[in-house]
Amino acid sequence: MTPAKDVVIADKGEEVDFEASGATQLSGTKPSKKLGNKLIYEERSYNPAEQLQEYNNLFLNLINEQRGVFKRIIEAVNNQQGGVFFLYGYGGTGKTYMWRTLAFYIRSKKQICLTVVSSGIASLLLPGGRTAHSMFKIPIPTMESSTCNIDKGSDRAELLKMAKLIIWDEAPMAHRFCFEAFDKTFKDIMGRSNCSDKLFGGKVIVFGGDFRQILPVVPRGSRSDIIHSIINSSYIWDHCVVLKLTKNMRLQQAGNTSSTSELELFSNWILKVGDGKLEEPNDGYTDIPIPNDFLISNYDDPLEAIVSETYPNFLNNYKNPEFLQSRAILAGTIETVDIINQYVLGFIPGEEKEYLSSDSVDTFDGEGNEAFDVLTPEFLNTLTTSGLPNHKIKLKIGTPIMLLRNIDQPEGLYNGTRLIVTRLTNHVIEAKIISGKNIGGVIYIPRMDMTPTQSPWPFKMTRRQFPITICYAMTINKSQGQSLDYVGLYLPRSVFSHGQLYVAISRVKSKKGLKILIHDKYNHPLNSTTNVVFKEVFENL
Repeated sequence: MTPAKDVVIADKGEEVDFEASGATQLSGTKPSKKLGNKLIYEERSYNPAEQLQEYNNLFLNLINEQRGVFKRIIEAVNNQQGGVFFLYGYGGTGKTYMWRTLAFYIRSKKQICLTVVSSGIASLLLPGGRTAHSMFKIPIPTMESSTCNIDKGSDRAELLKMAKLIIWDEAPMAHRFCFEAFDKTFKDIMGRSNCSDKLFGGKVIVFGGDFRQILPVVPRGSRSDIIHSIINSSYIWDHCVVLKLTKNMRLQQAGNTSSTSELELFSNWILKVGDGKLEEPNDGYTDIPIPNDFLISNYDDPLEAIVSETYPNFLNNYKNPEFLQSRAILAGTIETVDIINQYVLGFIPGEEKEYLSSDSVDTFDGEGNEAFDVLTPEFLNTLTTSGLPNHKIKLKIGTPIMLLRNIDQPEGLYNGTRLIVTRLTNHVIEAKIISGKNIGGVIYIPRMDMTPTQSPWPFKMTRRQFPITICYAMTINKSQGQSLDYVGLYLPRSVFSHGQLYVAISRVKSKKGLKILIHDKYNHPLNSTTNVVFKEVFENL
């Protein structure tokens, strides 16, 4: 259920407790007129009866392992003595199911449960989900001395004080400085209370995730830098109780014995890739064989082969939302992704429209510096980096696109949301949502100014462009949090970071949905590829 907006309606004769809701007096009105805290009203506007029904339906299907986790966390919530937990489990073990069960239970009691994730697209899976940076106002980039941009006594601070439980999923993706900034801010918000010296001010916090997945991005960072950037390298981990989910719920839901056996073998292979247990001993970098069932090895043109395997009968389905939302080609680099996207775009009938960006450099800190004179618009147009749209975007009606910015989080328009172009004009793009909670909704996307959160260049560039990219293909990093029926993994170059191969092969729900094409620089097929796993991340779990 979506929370109501700003209005609180009381039945006749019902007294609304503004003080308990964190209400503040409206300046310039009579003392009896109060204006409540909008953020608290939104989090309390869930229908308790509906939340209780949802909770009961979910709780009935919990297995014993999940019930033990649920009981441990709820005991901490009821005691209100604080507690920090980490729910560790791979894909399919029911972490999202646990988050939903906990959230519905807390909200059925008319209490506040905040659900956040480290990546925008994954927040669509959680009831009332938001990104952690948005909810807690964590600065970007986050430094060791950073704190959240939340003023003590503000509406957001009051919301955090009243929260009974905070759930933070995909925690291994976020830098440990994010959690430490959150801890420092929470202690300040709690003030001089007897909980202010406890971790997170004595609140119950549940982190979750899978350390096999891609870790925080550390620009030009070494292996050691990456290892020391994750949450289990923080002082917070010393106080964290690790809870584990080990039962694969997808196996329990398989239709018959043969499908269950096949899914179990597939799941075990994925886990061995994620744990780095294939071709041991190894130091984290090793070549592993790919089973023949997944390989595409008979082809003349590798691009044509991966596209036809992932998007069969393409011309009859290129405008079909169900066909497009269920599949994608994954690759390791932006350059490879762009090549694939332009290749597929060429097959779509219709007129192509080209959009060019306006690029500029912020010279405020280096005014008068002659080095800026060489940064011509033509040079800036050639630059690309993760999270920034290309200078030149070519589109046709029916092209699938992905948002590169959070445009409207309450409406599910996150970084990673996928859409289909329905109309192209000079200043705005009309598109229909094909992923998330508002599938079928039509939105209008304007140009906007964008700057990389962590610039790979020794200057700050601003690009004014539509915040989108074509998404027939996407980078492996961008696919994290996506769930697909069919994945074509294209590897003209090996993966280069911890967890990339694991993330790529675990985007699908079944063995038949995965196809892999690996080739050398001469386009000759290969049957093995490099797997990167930094095993140090598993040592203190």
